[in-house]
Parts: sequence; structure tokens; C-alpha cells
Amino acid sequence: MPPEAVEWYRRNLDFNVPGGKLNRGMSVVDSVEILRGRTLTDDEYFKAALLGWCIELLQAFFLVSDDMMDQSITRRGQPCWYRIPGVNNIAINDSFMLEGAIYHLLKKHFRSETYYVHLLELFHDTTFQTEMGQLVDLITAPEDHVDLAKFSLKKHAFIVQYKTAYYSFYLSVALAMRVCGVPESYDVKGETVRPYDVSLSILLSLGEYFQIQDDFLDYAGTPEQIGKIGTDIVDNKCSWCVNVALEVATPEQRAVLDANYGRKEADKEARVKEVFEAIGLRARYAAYEEGVKARLDEMIAGVPEPDVPVDGGVLKRAVFTTFLNKIYKRTK
Repeated sequence: MPPEAVEWYRRNLDFNVPGGKLNRGMSVVDSVEILRGRTLTDDEYFKAALLGWCIELLQAFFLVSDDMMDQSITRRGQPCWYRIPGVNNIAINDSFMLEGAIYHLLKKHFRSETYYVHLLELFHDTTFQTEMGQLVDLITAPEDHVDLAKFSLKKHAFIVQYKTAYYSFYLSVALAMRVCGVPESYDVKGETVRPYDVSLSILLSLGEYFQIQDDFLDYAGTPEQIGKIGTDIVDNKCSWCVNVALEVATPEQRAVLDANYGRKEADKEARVKEVFEAIGLRARYAAYEEGVKARLDEMIAGVPEPDVPVDGGVLKRAVFTTFLNKIYKRTK
């Protein structure tokens, strides 16, 4: 490419890829270390870290395009990329180039590996799943047209699993498993284990729990806690909070939600919050959190492990407890 195009691409990468918490990327390295059960060699660390950065590139691709769809103003404390002077709609192509970098890196560093096709499939499948979740979210809760009849806890679960859980939770672990040579199935103490199915079941539940936390904190968290002012109510988000309220609201409370949810006026937002308080949303969330924690503990405890430590090749419960311990009762 001409020098000015190379410099533009460098700016795109530097602006959009670093800057977040990098949890998704670091989870690949953490998971590989847990599965190996030892300190990684330089080559093992490099490959795990590279796959982590590929997830961060995927995240950047999603965020740049999502900000344009939502006409967002800021991201991570700075203007959204498309709002930078001179960028505008070039950001559409820039988002494609962020995604393209993933496959360039995979081809350069993993093409000779036996699990190369598995890596390609994981990134392609996860991208498509996330885009399906984004589609359902966009057509269910457009900011300029409020219709709470389209909302439901079932639809919320679909959006959360497809838009968030696959790429934020399952992808990191599945990549680590492929790098460590975990097969499609194996036997432990006479029991056949299908590790990718087991991981998907646990991690989709973890991802849903994580997003429900986010939804609740948007309503109940302070700006000092969560680093922003919650806007889900005024933005007509298909949030767990409003879906719970819709499930249990009296006809009078439902009328209040229909008349006030998704409106920009502060007094209308306050009326929605009054309904949330009246239905005991805080107590309902606390009960949900304890219930999902107990369910996840049981699922994780049910993962069979060999008596003797193994260097890769089998699933380990610590992969999941590490995730759960990071998010249980988080406040930001």
C-alpha cells in the first residue's frame, strides 16, 4: 500500500484495538496456562497472546461498526473513530480492515498447525453468531421506535448469548483448547467427555450472567462505580431490567412503562425507575445472582477430570472457576 494508506491503517489499529480492559485477549493466555498446568514456553505464550490479540481485533471491528449503527458519541473516554475529523464513513472500510487483520495473522503464524482450520472456523462462526445477535437487537429495540411488545426474557437471552457470550466467553476458551490439543471427545474414568459441548454450555451461561450484571448495573450502579451514567432506559435497550418488569408488572405499571420507556426526558426515566423499585428489582436481581452462581458451581463441579495432572489435552474446571470468580458480585 502507499505510505499514506499504511499510516492510516496504523492509526486505525492504534486508536481502536488497545484501550479496553483486554479481558477477552488475556483469557486466552490464562486458559492455555491452566490447561497446560505449567509456565508456558516463549513460543506457546506468543501463540496464545497472538490469538488473544485476534479477539481484540474482532472486538474492535464490532465496536467501530456498532458505534456507527448506534450513532454513538464516545467510546472508552474518547470520540468514536467515525467522529474523528476526516474519518466519517471511511470507518466502515476501516472496520473491515480490522477484521481482515485477524485472518492475515492466523495465516502467517498458524497455517502449518494441524488446528489451523479449527481456528478459522471459530473466528468465522463466532463473527456470524455475533452479527445475528446484533441484528435481533437492532430490530427489537430501535432507539427511535419504542414497542415493548417486541421485548421478552427469551429474546433478551438470545441477544445476550449471540451478541456477547460467544465472542466474549466461549471464543477465548475454545481457542485455548485447540492450541492445547483438546480433542472433540475423550474418556475420563469410563465417562465420555465432549469438552467443546461442555465448555459451550457453561460459558454461554456465564456470558448471560455477565450481561445481566451489566444491565442491572446500568440501572442500579453509580457513575463512580461503573464509570458512566446509565442510559439503557432512555436508549430503549432490550435490557434484563425492563424484561423482568414486563413479566411481573400490573396493568397500571405496564401502562407507565409503555408511556415512558425509551424516552429522553428525565422525568419519564424517573417514572420507569419507580416501577423498577416497586416490583423489587434489586431483590429479584440478588435472587437471580445467587441462583445462577449455584447453578454454575454445579455445572463446573460436574466436569470430569483425571486424577493425575495432564499437560493439555483435557478440560479443567479451573478454566471456568477463573471466569466465575472474576465476575461474581462485581460492581463495575
